[in-house]
Amino acid sequence: MAKISDVAQLAKVSSATVSRVFNHHPNVHLDVRKRVFDAARELDYRPRPSLKQKNVVVITPYAPVYPVQSCVDMILMALVQEMSRRGFRLEILPENNRDRLDGIQFCAAIAIGAEPSTFTDWSDRYSMPLVIMDRDGPANSPDVYYVQSDNAQGMRLAIEHLHARGCQKIGCIIHGDPGTGNADLRHDGIVKALSGCKLPVDESLIYFSGHGTDKYVELIGKLLKQEVDALFCPGGNAGVVSYYAFSLYNRQVPKDISLIASEQTLSSQYTVPPLTTITPDYSAMAIAAADVIEAQARGDDMPAKTVIPYLLISRESVRKKSEIST
Repeated sequence: MAKISDVAQLAKVSSATVSRVFNHHPNVHLDVRKRVFDAARELDYRPRPSLKQKNVVVITPYAPVYPVQSCVDMILMALVQEMSRRGFRLEILPENNRDRLDGIQFCAAIAIGAEPSTFTDWSDRYSMPLVIMDRDGPANSPDVYYVQSDNAQGMRLAIEHLHARGCQKIGCIIHGDPGTGNADLRHDGIVKALSGCKLPVDESLIYFSGHGTDKYVELIGKLLKQEVDALFCPGGNAGVVSYYAFSLYNRQVPKDISLIASEQTLSSQYTVPPLTTITPDYSAMAIAAADVIEAQARGDDMPAKTVIPYLLISRESVRKKSEIST
């Protein structure tokens, strides 16, 4: 079994330098870090992060991007509560300042609202674990982990709730564009859920909204022309926008159409009527992220991906089955 002295000899540096690299001490040149990491990989040497260093860096979007920012804020709030309970200190670092990681000491990093492609060089630069929240990506790095919501289950949860309430033709508007974020996962989950409930499955009933809210009114108008009796809008802040669109088209929720959207903590329960929503389990996500960091420090194996079920909050925007006309 390789020792730190073996890594030092192969990398042509001192054992103290290897220790500084593995503990992410600042002021170590990037080329020295690379030599040490290359030597460690060649010798199959895996350093164990020390929990004596309790600083965890949380990498966030460099500027608020609404409505995605709502999800970022909820994950961050859950992380603050869970990580502080376990004695960790959190340092917030905007994504466009990620190079500052080379000048600070930390035992792990957590990225929120970031694409996995941003971190393809992580294991070449750092020996610390990185937990990417609310995204899926390739499990090809020993230091990168994913904690994400189960999008297929979440889509099924909403569709089955509408179906159980007697809805027979469900239109869907997915926040985002194909190929970005979780949009494709949600699309696939919706198609499978509709098929599983033996409900109409047609691309004319499933739209992508793009990353703004401008298209919702037009898309809802198209769905209403197809006489949908329910609308499901995962992602974004589509609930409030949908209420506005229905008022323009002289439709009432839930009398004329049932509605489920994604939870917005500061608004969903205060709409009229209160909005039925699906939501990631932010507390469970924060616990999973903390578990990964502590497990790697102990040298315990953890799966590269942890998938957390969605929750459904049932309110008054979905009709009861007895209220559906036959």
